[in-house]
Amino acid sequence: MITFLLAAAVLTADPGSAIQVRIPNEPRLNSVQVLWREKKVPAFRAGNAWTTILGVDLDTKPGEHLVEALLTMDDGTVVRREITIRVVPKQFPTRRLKVAGRFINLSEADLKRADRESKETEAIYGRMTPDLIPGEAFTVPIAGRTGTNFGERRIFNGEPRAPHSGADLRATTGTPVHASNRGRVVLAKDLFFTGNTVILDHGLGIYSLYAHLSRLDVKRDDIAEKGQIVGLVGATGRVTAAHLHWGMRVQGARVDPFSLVELALTGR
Repeated sequence: MITFLLAAAVLTADPGSAIQVRIPNEPRLNSVQVLWREKKVPAFRAGNAWTTILGVDLDTKPGEHLVEALLTMDDGTVVRREITIRVVPKQFPTRRLKVAGRFINLSEADLKRADRESKETEAIYGRMTPDLIPGEAFTVPIAGRTGTNFGERRIFNGEPRAPHSGADLRATTGTPVHASNRGRVVLAKDLFFTGNTVILDHGLGIYSLYAHLSRLDVKRDDIAEKGQIVGLVGATGRVTAAHLHWGMRVQGARVDPFSLVELALTGR
């Protein structure tokens, strides 16, 4: 097997964003994989190009980060192409919030539960499902809603906590929540911090999360179609009022879900 190295391309991204990588199709090109953050991410054929989505985590340091694309030809030859992701600096605001004390000073039982659930969700985000590919562009789960608080540095009851890893969409209790894209339900249950929660696996290491729901309308291993109702808005878990916390993970990276909506992804 002979490996060739092609000239590097440069993409620019903010911390906490999803970016689309496109590689022009070539005669006899059989498959494409992209190496990013020690993960192998498959690309798929879309028109005259191969494409995939990569996640730039919220805490990624500004600077140049290397991506490598492996193009496998029909004869087994592998062509390597280097891509540079240039991450630019971005400032996130700080917000102070007041929540119930039990969500700040956890009891021993609650702490064990929260740790167990954290390990469960991180294990989910670490998986790369080979048989799923997003067939269409992602959409906002509550039509017409916007969220600008992704990445906020949050202080609960005077104590600093992890940055806000999703977008909060304002809505009243009982408002239907729709799947952002087609995906497999990998979690649908009550969690300590996020209350009634649904997580969908969309393939390529892309996961969407819908939290604080008042009702769950799907169960684990269901296939949710794009636009299908997965639950209703509520105020379960650690909240100050009823709303939908909508999050996205891309290869484990915490990204602004609206950055995925902006991508014109076309499946095969």
